[in-house]
Amino acid sequence: MALSLSGFMRRGSPPLLGIDISSSAVKVVELVPGQKAPVRLQRYAIESIDRGAITDGNIENPEQVAEALGRAMRRMSTRTREAAIAMPSSAVITKRITLPAGLREEDYELQVESEASQYIPFAIEEVNLDFQVLGPAANGDDEVEVLLAASRKEKVEDRVAVAEMCGLRPIVMDIDSYAARHAVEHVASFLPNGGQGMVLAVFDIGNVVTRVTILLNGQTIFERDQAFGGQQLTQDLVRLYGLTVEEAEIKKRTGELPENYHTDVLQPFVEQGAGDVARALQFFFTSTPYARVDRIYLAGGSCVVPGLVEAIADRAQVPTEVLSPFVGMEVADMVREKQLRLDAPALLTACGLAMRRFDA
Repeated sequence: MALSLSGFMRRGSPPLLGIDISSSAVKVVELVPGQKAPVRLQRYAIESIDRGAITDGNIENPEQVAEALGRAMRRMSTRTREAAIAMPSSAVITKRITLPAGLREEDYELQVESEASQYIPFAIEEVNLDFQVLGPAANGDDEVEVLLAASRKEKVEDRVAVAEMCGLRPIVMDIDSYAARHAVEHVASFLPNGGQGMVLAVFDIGNVVTRVTILLNGQTIFERDQAFGGQQLTQDLVRLYGLTVEEAEIKKRTGELPENYHTDVLQPFVEQGAGDVARALQFFFTSTPYARVDRIYLAGGSCVVPGLVEAIADRAQVPTEVLSPFVGMEVADMVREKQLRLDAPALLTACGLAMRRFDA
């Protein structure tokens, strides 16, 4: 089946699972129409992936990834089988181009394919290609701005294969950064004036890399990746206390660690995280016309480390909070809200994918 590469180009209302496959875990979110709110979080699951199964965004061991996804599906006990999946941004080439306005859909397809060959370092038959007409171009009404996106077919097919091993039918293939931004836009809609005019900085702290995205009025004005993540804290535990990686991950969550953990391990990690955030903001200020950030959101599985929010707020002097993409949504009774508060920041991309069901 030919898949759209960018889920924001596909609309529809059938039940849809948002599936985020990262380097360390599979995260699945199911959203349904609510009764007291437009959307309800029906169920979710997070399952860890064996180390080495995914390297630099590439699926090296599809069977291990499918096993983790299968565990998530069994935990959720969902009957939904259609899915939205994300490609890592590093595996997708995106480019904004201008084309004549008023063309038919099939004419745009031909024009995009012709233009894409200039920007893609692969044969056109080796890629999945998609596009979206964004609106009138800045230089006149007779042209439109078009976003094209392309990824190697083999990388798309790897993720499709993992889903199909678990009996799922992928109908949307998105880009992880776009899906995350979709969820952030939902959160921003609950800010004063819908967040309009506010410069919002999102630090998505993953296992290895922190993705920095700064938004204004729903548009990305700055992006940057930084080599800071939860794996560093895990490695410190392994080195100092002689634990295995698996033991360190468990003890990070339970807090069952020696008395000197907070002073010798946690505090240096928190200080480094706060320093990295401050440096990223300084780089933003010096490399763009902007001189302020109005709010910092922390996302990703590693952002709930005790003391990190407070340290960043103090260092940056900007209101800072942990981001939950489920603000304003109902939560099903089967979802444990205490656990959700810990897990929600890691579900940003999966939630954004599941929200594609509700796109108009």
